[in-house]
Amino acid sequence: MFLIQEILYRGLEAYVLVVIAQILFSFFPIQPGTPLSRVSLMLTRLTDPVFTPLRRIIPPIGFGGAALDLSPLIVLLVIQVFLIPLVRP
Repeated sequence: MFLIQEILYRGLEAYVLVVIAQILFSFFPIQPGTPLSRVSLMLTRLTDPVFTPLRRIIPPIGFGGAALDLSPLIVLLVIQVFLIPLVRP
């Protein structure tokens, strides 16, 4: 049982890092064909299956010429809710 908890904990922690990296990459324009574009594409492929359904439920909040996407924040909060019981013995 402890092994399953540890694997689940490590996997969720790794996904938190992927989500944070995707958030950071979204702030900067990335030119196609560069090594960073491949990293950005990989991050998008890892996060979009989770973000897309949330974006349908809670669309990005628009203000002025920009929009604030809340789906990464919601994903991070849900992951933290799952991580808390895994950390406690």
